[in-house]
Amino acid sequence: MAGRDVRPDEAAAALNPSLRALMPDPSSLRGMDDAAEMLADCVEAGATIGLFGDYDVDGAASCAILGRWLHALGCDVHIHIPDRITEGYGPNAPAIEALAAHGIDLLITLDCGATSHEALAHAKGIGLSVLVLDHHQMRDLGPPVDALVNPNRPDDVSGLGHLCAAGVTFMALVAANRSLRARQRSDLPDLLGLLDCVGLATVADVVPLIGLNRAFVVQGLKMARKANNPGLSALVTRANLQTALQAFHFGYVLGPRINAGGRIGDAAMGARLLATDDLEEAASIADELTTLNAQRQALEAEAVDAAIAMIESNEADAPVLFVRDETWHPGVAGLIAARLKERFHKPSVAFTRSSPNQWTGSARSVPGVDIGAAVHAALEAGQIVKGGGHAMAAGLTLADDDWEDATRFLTETMQGAAQEHLAVRTLSIDAVLTATGASMELVAALEGIEPFGQGFPEPIFAFASHVVRKASPVGTNHVKATLADGAGGIVDAIAFRAVGTQLGDALLQARDGAPLHIAATVSRNSWQGRDTPQLRVVDAALPHR
Repeated sequence: MAGRDVRPDEAAAALNPSLRALMPDPSSLRGMDDAAEMLADCVEAGATIGLFGDYDVDGAASCAILGRWLHALGCDVHIHIPDRITEGYGPNAPAIEALAAHGIDLLITLDCGATSHEALAHAKGIGLSVLVLDHHQMRDLGPPVDALVNPNRPDDVSGLGHLCAAGVTFMALVAANRSLRARQRSDLPDLLGLLDCVGLATVADVVPLIGLNRAFVVQGLKMARKANNPGLSALVTRANLQTALQAFHFGYVLGPRINAGGRIGDAAMGARLLATDDLEEAASIADELTTLNAQRQALEAEAVDAAIAMIESNEADAPVLFVRDETWHPGVAGLIAARLKERFHKPSVAFTRSSPNQWTGSARSVPGVDIGAAVHAALEAGQIVKGGGHAMAAGLTLADDDWEDATRFLTETMQGAAQEHLAVRTLSIDAVLTATGASMELVAALEGIEPFGQGFPEPIFAFASHVVRKASPVGTNHVKATLADGAGGIVDAIAFRAVGTQLGDALLQARDGAPLHIAATVSRNSWQGRDTPQLRVVDAALPHR
């Protein structure tokens, strides 16, 4: 914990983060008081409200959180999640018109809208009140709306820029409950029951797990384990989890399934899943999302292989990586970019054809390289058609004719920071360990300081000169092995997505008993009712070097 900048006086709060201790006054967020009054007014009036969310987990969870609260207070709610291919990211005039046709009094955008000047000006122009709840970077004070809450707006000094949209939405409901309580309203929903969705979004959106976000995840996991949300519970059942729900499952098991609808299916499925109280509907949506996720994995694997081949044959030395292919499904572009970033340790952007004359890309970055700022700069310079995002991820659209100039501009904007990242790239090791020391007692101790994630990484241990036994490919492209120390200790290990990489080759070539230095995390592996320690190998080194 000390290695993660937790001071002794902060240890208790980090080990047992509570909302009571870590929740700031919602009014510290710019625009929150106006937002709370708008929500309270709508509840008092029994208004009809339109929710417009993003097509990822954060957007789906934010819509479900706010939708559940509004339903509980008697409001009529209509949710719209845009189609990734036909509508793209953020509010658009046709969708706003469709929501207006339901007779809505208030339009609320969630996890989007902070930079949607034209679309939200249209909403105001047709007589709608507009509230924006977002967390993405902003270059100005936003569109002309009635209230805008975003901890990353230029004039916000709350220090809560690490929140995801679901976290911002939850704080808005805390403020709205307070406003309604002041109006003598007593039938207020218990907000704690919504924390499962807040925790899920916080992990899935890869925001830093510090401060209030730690409380959201820890308390959210407690709520999720109570299985009070039918949709989330149905998804857990379909995932056939062998252990108690952990933060890892939010990010790598449940999150991808919810995202699958927005990537290659009906974008609104995730929001409907998390918002429904109908057990039969929840089971049906969970089944469909699980099927879509398997299809997404197959599309991703094929596209990632092609993208890696492109880079290795053409752009391996470039400081920023760009790939494009007209045959790739738009829903896997972000996944392609993420895999390239992991493999080459460089900012990466994957483009798919969005119209006869345009390409739409998803970008992923490395620490220290603000890709959202680079995209905003390209937009201001007229190099791209549209774009936005935050430091680690962004989206953008550019014209065919602008490809060379736009990619050159983005490269020049990021190359200094990207080259610095490569020059100083290190692997932080927490301690030296042996196979004997990788015990279930250690696993339990490490679980005591979870959740791990962005800003609070899982501990990595060095296993010096361990003998590699029985290394072999497993699954689609993983490598499984057994490691032995010199004192009779043996521990199982796995390197994910390692086949065809230097790491995978090193493990497979050493399987006949050759020693390797191994860097790995230590976690619990549950199989057929038995718990054992397992290493997740992240790197290796040759002892003689």
